[in-house]
Amino acid sequence: MTIYVNLDRVLLERDMTLTELSERVGVSLPNLSILKTNKARAVRFSTLAALCRELACQPGDLLEYREES
Repeated sequence: MTIYVNLDRVLLERDMTLTELSERVGVSLPNLSILKTNKARAVRFSTLAALCRELACQPGDLLEYREES
């Protein structure tokens, strides 16, 4: 089982750059990049809440569960 972060898709839908999101939520660009490339091993609820606030979305829009083959 794996959790995927669909941050790239949501950013594209909102016509927003990762840099702009970083400035809005106060999370460093390298840390957001780790999330975007699905290399994160954890995410704080406060970070997830800030992302949802700025992207006007729900946590389920950002996170997706996929079975491993």
